[in-house]
Amino acid sequence: MIPQAWVSEIGFSGGTTLRLGPGDVVVIVGPNNAGKSATLRAIRDKVSHPGAESPVLTSLKLTRSGSDGELVAWIETVAHCNRRSHPGSPHYSAHGASLTMDQARHYWSLQAGGLQQLARFFCLLLTADERLTVSNPVQAIDLLNAPPLHPIHVLQRDDRVETKLSEQFRKAFGEDLIVNRNAGSSVPLHVGPRPQLMPGEDRVSYGYAERLTRLPTLETQGDGMRSFAGVLLHTSVGSQNVMLIDEPEAFLHPPQARLLGQMLAADKPPHRQLFVATHSGDVLRGILDGNPGNVRVVRVRRDGSVNAVKELDPVQVKELWTDPLLRSSNILDGVFHERVIVSESDGDTRFFTAVMDALYEGPLSGQRKPDVMFTHCGGKTRLPLVVRPLRALDVPVRAVTDFDILNNEHPLDKLVEAAGGDWTGLRSRWNSVKKAVDAIKPQLASSDVKRDLDAILAEVTAPVFPKEAKKRIEEVLKQTSSWALAKKSGKAFIPSGTPTQEYEHLEREMRRLGLFVVEVGELERFYPAIGGHGPAWVNEVLTKDLAVDPGLHTAREFVKALLT
Repeated sequence: MIPQAWVSEIGFSGGTTLRLGPGDVVVIVGPNNAGKSATLRAIRDKVSHPGAESPVLTSLKLTRSGSDGELVAWIETVAHCNRRSHPGSPHYSAHGASLTMDQARHYWSLQAGGLQQLARFFCLLLTADERLTVSNPVQAIDLLNAPPLHPIHVLQRDDRVETKLSEQFRKAFGEDLIVNRNAGSSVPLHVGPRPQLMPGEDRVSYGYAERLTRLPTLETQGDGMRSFAGVLLHTSVGSQNVMLIDEPEAFLHPPQARLLGQMLAADKPPHRQLFVATHSGDVLRGILDGNPGNVRVVRVRRDGSVNAVKELDPVQVKELWTDPLLRSSNILDGVFHERVIVSESDGDTRFFTAVMDALYEGPLSGQRKPDVMFTHCGGKTRLPLVVRPLRALDVPVRAVTDFDILNNEHPLDKLVEAAGGDWTGLRSRWNSVKKAVDAIKPQLASSDVKRDLDAILAEVTAPVFPKEAKKRIEEVLKQTSSWALAKKSGKAFIPSGTPTQEYEHLEREMRRLGLFVVEVGELERFYPAIGGHGPAWVNEVLTKDLAVDPGLHTAREFVKALLT
């Protein structure tokens, strides 16, 4: 049996404790300076010394399996052994650690203590620097009689590992990654098309070695290639049970970051715990692509001097990742921001983002600009699908919707519930507002409606009824609805008295939940002097001075409310 050690429990300074399994994939996300990288460093330090000070983690429990005899037998397969200078207790060195057999047995027996110098055999923090340096040529060893002391040594010994790693590297960069087994005292990796063996040649033939040597070495390539290969080298062949990777997306383009995340999750050995701290939605989505059933997403945020965390366990992650919206959009990037504001359409998002930028470049220029992500979900019916998972990860989220969401109970009830509210407690107030608006009959002459419809139909000559004509007819018919008029007026359309009081109570409660109804009706009513609708209106209004234009005062106040 191979001995194992894994992190079974970690306690955060905010009071949350996570209990973990030996094969978990833990993705640590959160806004800048929340404590993601510090969490990895604290895990590494506390695996060695449980009493190591950390502002993020207050405790760590390490679980071990295997006898001390099994430990020694395993160490001899992964470390250099010096028996001559220490005949009674052989001396082992690997992974930058050095200890005797007696020390290894002693540290393994300290169930309540850390692994001390033995920790490097079981836990590795893979920083950006270590990922880059591991791609450098390594000193050659006696492969038949000495254990591999570096990932490249494993590639030398096992063609299958080299082939798999090369295939993964080719998916990202279109080039092979090849071990040079005939380079003398050092063993480099080459990048390029793998040389073909000519008749009568093998991999140690002079001709093959000459063609291979003409290819550039990995160490001379850009940081992206070196970092990608460095992660794969350690995760493919490393012997550690606990692998900690800090910002694997460093130096990578988004498609490569997503591919690397997928490989990390899909190819992880069953016995290995993988902790990944990332700022990249691409890495997160890649990991979920690779193994959504065994991923735990943990969001860390700083609350004063403590670090609060919120977790999505594997069951929740798998459920969420089956939704096509989350798989194809950037909505999960919200976990890396202090707040998310989600609206119905791309035009809404562009407008609110521009107003916020104008505020902090103008009237609020002396204040800190909040770390806000604006996004959209393609319609009000999808708002609950976005709000629910972000709230589950403790992401402050606010949803913005047009006034006509009040026209129907669905999806308003689902949105309130997704935001953590009680729809049954609000339903009577909503119903009062709904009935009051429904009771207002639009003053439209039947002759005017008939005239507009006749004009549209008169233009139709195609054998198949045009979609544009259908859309125009629907717009005409909408004018016969009180809610069509309400959408152009907002709360001003609600009758005074009890209906207005009920609306104001409903609005306060919804805003408390982070649900903001556009009080002027719809986006275009923030600046009615500009005609048009949708993208055309947005393009025109963005030419105005958003920071001071008097016509945009209501819009600025609305955005300020979103940001508070």
